[in-house]
Amino acid sequence: MLMNVIRVLSVVGALSLTYGLGSFESLQWVWQIPVFFLGFWCAQILLFLGVLYLWCARIDLNTPSVENARDRKVLNLCADFALSFLHVKVHTTGMEKLPKEGRFMLVCNHLSLLDPVVLIAHAKNSQLAFISKQENKSMPFVNKLMHQTQCQLLNRENDREALKTILNCISLVKEDKASIAVFPEGYTSRTGHLQPLRNGVFKIAQRAKVPIVVCTVQNTEAGFRNFFHGRRTCVKLDLLEVLQPEALPGTTKEIGDQVYSIMARNLGEPEVDNNP
Repeated sequence: MLMNVIRVLSVVGALSLTYGLGSFESLQWVWQIPVFFLGFWCAQILLFLGVLYLWCARIDLNTPSVENARDRKVLNLCADFALSFLHVKVHTTGMEKLPKEGRFMLVCNHLSLLDPVVLIAHAKNSQLAFISKQENKSMPFVNKLMHQTQCQLLNRENDREALKTILNCISLVKEDKASIAVFPEGYTSRTGHLQPLRNGVFKIAQRAKVPIVVCTVQNTEAGFRNFFHGRRTCVKLDLLEVLQPEALPGTTKEIGDQVYSIMARNLGEPEVDNNP
């Protein structure tokens, strides 16, 4: 939506400036309109980034993370903006299965930095709090909006700290503060193939007694590459199944095996043993 507004304003601005300069009376308009359009477009993008910088400047990362409805709307706006800016078109299936009431845990395969952007853009009303790697704390804009939407940082190299993050997520769900979104592979896949899942994250759904929403994304890894080559990227987001808490197996390993099998079938992957 925002990018469409920017494009329209850029066209109107370019035409108005060209008319004001009297260039329609000669062939100057042939080169002036695209140049003016580009100028207006760049100026509005910079203005948006400037406003976003000022918006995030007030956020203190040292304060406790508390859900903020205004920051949630800004995050949703940024997700839509990023996909439109990068010319990413998302085709979805099964999104009607997304729970409309109650909390849940969403799990998805992980291919690129665009994965959470796609999920945020297409699950706006679900109040997702992502489990994110600790390194993302240093990302400008993103780190502060994550903080204000209750995202939980995970130290993948420290089991004790990782357990604290899992317990925090359980509390968020039990206290009805957020639904949890996680990429259980732990890392983005370098090969593009589904990697073994880290089954410990399924303790969240198991202990909070909430459904597990199983999703997959495809082709997000091509987003940045295609953008720099001037090409559009088509991404698939499939919501495959919603596993109800009463139907979950007894152990996190068994839950992980079930989730892995569902994802693998959708992605056309061989169903190997899910053993990280």
